Formats: sequence, structure tokens, C-alpha cells
Amino acid sequence: MSQITLIKNAEVFAPRSLGRCDVLVAGNAIAQIDQHLTLPENIGQVVDADGAWLMPGLVDSLVHISGGGGEAGFGSRTPELDVREAISAGVTTVIGALGTDATTRTLNELFGKAKALEAQGISCFIQTGSYQVPVNTLTGSVRSDIMLVENMIGVGELAISDHRSSHPSRDELIRIAADARVAGLLSGKGGVVSIHVGDGAGRLQPLFDVVEHSEIPITQFLPTHMNRNMALLEHGVDFARAGGFIDFTTSTTAEILASGEMRASRALKLALERKAPIDQLTFSSDAQGSLTNFCNQGELQDIEVGSIASLFEEFRRAVQEEGVELASALQVVTSNPARALGLKRKGLVASGRDADLILVDPARFQITHTMARGRWQLFDRQPYGGRETG
Repeated sequence: MSQITLIKNAEVFAPRSLGRCDVLVAGNAIAQIDQHLTLPENIGQVVDADGAWLMPGLVDSLVHISGGGGEAGFGSRTPELDVREAISAGVTTVIGALGTDATTRTLNELFGKAKALEAQGISCFIQTGSYQVPVNTLTGSVRSDIMLVENMIGVGELAISDHRSSHPSRDELIRIAADARVAGLLSGKGGVVSIHVGDGAGRLQPLFDVVEHSEIPITQFLPTHMNRNMALLEHGVDFARAGGFIDFTTSTTAEILASGEMRASRALKLALERKAPIDQLTFSSDAQGSLTNFCNQGELQDIEVGSIASLFEEFRRAVQEEGVELASALQVVTSNPARALGLKRKGLVASGRDADLILVDPARFQITHTMARGRWQLFDRQPYGGRETG
């Protein structure tokens, strides 16, 4: 039976504020947003939000869903994502990627884990490739991967300006981006190349060079870890002001912060102060990735594992501690990453969009409910199991 749910008396942030509204969900989509909506008796489920904030489910553009290769040897390999962690953190859409290790962590594993997460209730897309060039693929080419693998939407996480990268040339970057772009155009996908940016002196210059010496638009790239240090942040602001998207990583550690990295919430505030357009800024968690802290000589000092819960935590910190306006901060974890990646049904509370929703207690700034594709996965802070209603 198709599920029908009416959520009443919610303060809706779409992410812009719509005021007090009711939201009707039919099947896996939002059917209507209005005031004083009703359902016939014994049809569907009615939930009184009682003034709670209703927001789009969070979109996390970088998660190492199948785990990653630890950079302190095989014993430091990181675990795969537990779907319950995503649901409790309000993340209803994740984009899975490989990172440093594309030898013992494979695209086959990534694909299988993505399908498992889909079966467990959330939306999951993946990217072909990894840090390395030439790009590892499933089908033999970037173009065929994106065109023929249903949930493959782009390339990533390709590394630049990092001692762990393959140091791709400008021509290699142009060819990869061109293949991804054409595949995206032909398949109706974003075809975006997600870029891991290290703390090397080149920063974003390889991407600026591609844009200057080719017809590849700047929006074909989504560089992440832009809060790694102030110099990189300022280069990222230039990139955003030129029309590109930049991404701040929400997972961090005290040791990494002490080395010069900024919290994503603080980086957002600083970027806005430097006139970066809010529409071009995103957060991602880098969940299940290795959080590594290298000294100036390139020796590993410590390592921890990224957390998907950090995405909502840094959104909340941006509002409560950095004074970023709620709707603006919400864009950074919902509509902006969805738009950057070409996910047309994600990131907004609007009729016809996927019913990926969260309810947030405004007094505690705490997630109480998570709905993914029209099914409750978390209800009043308790796992709900994706059961149908109606």
C-alpha cells in the first residue's frame, strides 16, 4: 500500500522559511505544502509537529561508505558506514567515494554497499575513481561508468595538491572532466568531479588552470577540505566568487584543529565575510574516512575516523555559535550540495521533490524525526524501521 503522511503545524524551512505549514507526503514524494490540510478519516497518518522545524533531509556529498584504507597500516583500516548513524544524524542522501586506497577498497565494494544502504532506506549515489590517475572504473571508462551504472553520478575523490595524489597534469584533469561532463549530459546526471585538495602550495591552481585553458565550466568541479588552512580558504573564496562550488569538511579532531584547520562552521562564517556567495558553499562529513594529521615532514602524527554526525553538528554550530542565519546555513547541507551534484529531486521541501525530511526540536536544536523517501526511519528519536503508514 502506498503510504500517506500529513505533517501538521510545522515551521517549514525549505530551506528558506515558509512559515507555519502542513506538509502532505504521498508515496515517496511531497504532494502538497499549505495551511489547514486534512485527510479523510482512516486514510494515512497524521503527525502534529507542534511547531517543530521541518527541513529537507541532509545531503552529504562525501562519505566513504565502504570504509577506507587507514594510513597507519592495515590495522588502521576504517569501518563501513552504519545506516543508523546516518538516519540519527538526519542524513537521507549520501554520495559514496573511494579515497587513498583503491587497491584493497574497490568500486565493486562501493557499489554493493550503496545498494545495501538503499535497501536500508536512504538514498545513496556513488562516484567512480579515487585519489589516483589513471581513474579506476567499473566498466572500463569514466564515460561508460556514469552513463551505464544507474547510481554512478560523477568522479571522485580525485586528489590534487597533496603528497598522496598522483599529481595529475592539466591535460589529464581536462580529459577526466570532459569525459564526466559529456557522460552527465547524455545521462541526465551531474557528471561532477569531486576533488580532494591537500595542503600543498598549489592549492586550487590546477583547477583554475583547467578552466583557463579549456571549455570546462568551473562548476564541473567540487573541491573539498577547503577549511584545511586560511590560505586555502581564501583561494576557495576566489573560486566561489568565480562561480565554482567549494566544500568544507565537518569531521575533524582537536589535533587537526591545532595544526591550523578551521571548523567548517567557522570557515563558513569567514567565507561569507569575504563575500563568497552563499549559494556556492557546501558542507560534507568525510564520514568513515581517515582523519590524518601529518607533520611538516609528511610523517603521520595521529589518525581518527570521520563521523557523519558532524554534518548536523557543524550546521547547528554555524547557527548557534557563528551567527549564520538559519536558512543560509541550512542551504549548505541541503539544497547547495544537491544542486552542485545535479540531484534534482533532493535538497528542497517542495511539491514533487523526494520526501526526505527531518523534524528538529527548536528548543534543543535536536533531530527528533527523520523521513527518507516517504518512510519514517526515526520517529520521536527512536528507530522506526521504514514502516508504511496508511
